[in-house]
Amino acid sequence: MSNDKKRVLVIGGGPGGYPAAFLAADLGCEVTLVDQKVNPGGVCLFQGCIPSKALLHVARLLHETREAGALGLGFAPPTIDLDKLRAWKDGVVGKLTGGLGLVGKQRKVRFVEGRARLLDAHSAMVAKAGDGAGEERIEFDDAILATGSMPVTLPFLPPSPRIWDSTKALELAEVPGSLLVVGGGYIGLELGTVYAALGSKVTVVEATPYLLPGADRDLVTHLQKRLAKQLAAIHVSTKIVEAREDGDGVRVKLVGIDLPELEPRFDRVLVAVGRRPLSKDLGLENTKVKLDARGFVDVDAQRRTAEPSIYAIGDMAGEPMLAHKATYEGRIAAQAIAGHPAAYEPRAIPAVVFTDPEIAWAGLTESQAKTEGRDVRIARFPWSASGRATTMGRNDGLTKLVIDPQDERLLGVGIVGVGAGEMIAEGVLALEMGARATDMMLTIHAHPTLSETMMEAAEVYFGHSPHLGQKPAR
Repeated sequence: MSNDKKRVLVIGGGPGGYPAAFLAADLGCEVTLVDQKVNPGGVCLFQGCIPSKALLHVARLLHETREAGALGLGFAPPTIDLDKLRAWKDGVVGKLTGGLGLVGKQRKVRFVEGRARLLDAHSAMVAKAGDGAGEERIEFDDAILATGSMPVTLPFLPPSPRIWDSTKALELAEVPGSLLVVGGGYIGLELGTVYAALGSKVTVVEATPYLLPGADRDLVTHLQKRLAKQLAAIHVSTKIVEAREDGDGVRVKLVGIDLPELEPRFDRVLVAVGRRPLSKDLGLENTKVKLDARGFVDVDAQRRTAEPSIYAIGDMAGEPMLAHKATYEGRIAAQAIAGHPAAYEPRAIPAVVFTDPEIAWAGLTESQAKTEGRDVRIARFPWSASGRATTMGRNDGLTKLVIDPQDERLLGVGIVGVGAGEMIAEGVLALEMGARATDMMLTIHAHPTLSETMMEAAEVYFGHSPHLGQKPAR
């Protein structure tokens, strides 16, 4: 490579790091990507998004076979070959991460397996792993930090192979007879539903008054009704305060507002109370990079830190801690380094909970509008009036629009139902384009589809829905 090319070091090969590295290479930079895994992919591909969605797909199939009787179809009870299931899940991960390794080589991105630590604003020392073990000093003009996050632990819980974090749960080493999930957020509910489908009796405890804190209550209500049938128990406003090993299981102490003090025993306990940024032990003290009180790196609109040559993206750069937000930031940082005009200013970032039914939302939620004192109008289209949802036997859904009554501009979209994670893309595009309720209503959607509930929700706003006898939302 010619010496006039910008030297870019990307530390972390997850969904923020590898897209940033690949784009920087496309834009003419000399790029080195360092990650502790054998291929790019990061926690998302190796231990998070991808393996969990593979298992959630299996859970969905299991539920469908069990519920097919209502449609007049009978199946023998499914048998589960755990070894084969685990191998299939690992195969999905291997195919995707291996593919990224090849794509990186095609782009002439140098990939180094190892752990990097900054020495100053323009150099880092890499403790290399694998066949090339040893240390290597790497000089750079600019660096992008993309080290991601790790599960939060509860300090009072004893170290035990019977107490899992999300990474351990995704190994699928066993299907315990009983499982306590500590945390009713998206990670806890997704993994809880997987193990419930595989045969575990799953209990979920959440410290706040609601499952999925921060999500729209209208949407969560639909999910919670279905979860109540799938899980052994759900306890909100409940905390785990003690745990001790009891034979081959764990005895825990639960304390809740509406729950008498209990000390039940579970075969395994899964702790899913959030994630924290991996911003320590990176040598940041050797630079001007600043951290906030929660350990997130302070960045500007181009994801540049207080050290002009160093950028930070993804989970370590603040909420929301989502893979697609990291990818977006990676592109911004790479473009800024290459001298292209770029800034982080999305109007909406979609969030998806891949339970069954799925929950997805983008933009302003109704609860946020109430908290901010904003005047909004809400249009709801229940899937009980959707032809497509009814033909699928899954009309346990809702499409919801949050609209500004002054100019009828779309402010937020929320969906709960089968395929909500795919459907939210239309809502995000509408928000980014500044669409109005009229635009949604006059855009012809195919029939019968679930996506047409977006159009029908807009029709509800004007009181023109052909399937609901409602007055205008305003």
